[in-house]
Amino acid sequence: MEFTAQARFMRVSPQKARLVLDLIKGRRVEEALNTLAFTNKRVAGTVEKVLRSALENANYLSQEKGVDVDVDNLIVRRAVANDGPRMKRVRPAPMGRAYRFQRRMAHIEIALAERQRGNGAEPVATVVGAEAAPAAARKRAPAKKAAARKSGGAKKAPARKGSKR
Repeated sequence: MEFTAQARFMRVSPQKARLVLDLIKGRRVEEALNTLAFTNKRVAGTVEKVLRSALENANYLSQEKGVDVDVDNLIVRRAVANDGPRMKRVRPAPMGRAYRFQRRMAHIEIALAERQRGNGAEPVATVVGAEAAPAAARKRAPAKKAAARKSGGAKKAPARKGSKR
C-alpha cells in the first residue's frame, strides 16, 4: 500500500526540485529526513514538509483506519516533480525592447511504501535470447572498427598549388 502527499504550485523549477528528490528516492524515511535536513538547497524544506505529510498520512491510516503499517519500515517509493503552470513575465531590454521569460512551478509528489521482505517471493524474469544478442554484437563490433581503420576512411583531395582568377 502506498501513502502519498503532494505539494502543488510550488514556486521552484521542477529541474531544481528533481535534484533534491533524487537524493531521497529508495531510502528509508528516517534516512531521507536526515538527508533533507542537511541538504543545502532552498527546496529541501518544502520536500521535507511533503515527506512528513506522507509519513503522517501513513500514521493516520495505521491508527484510525486499522491498516497494518510498520512506520519504521517505510521507504520512499516514488518522488517526482512535475511541471506546473508557467507564469509569463517581461523583462526590460536595451533600446526599448522587452525580453520574455517564464517563472516555472512544480507539483511535488512523494509516495511511501513498506519495504518488501527479501524472502525470494518475487520471480526474476529472464529472456533466453537477450543474453545471446549482446554477445554476438560485441563480437562483430571490433571487426567493423578494424575494417574502418584499415581502409583509412575518407581521404581529402590534395590542395592545388596555384589557383586561376
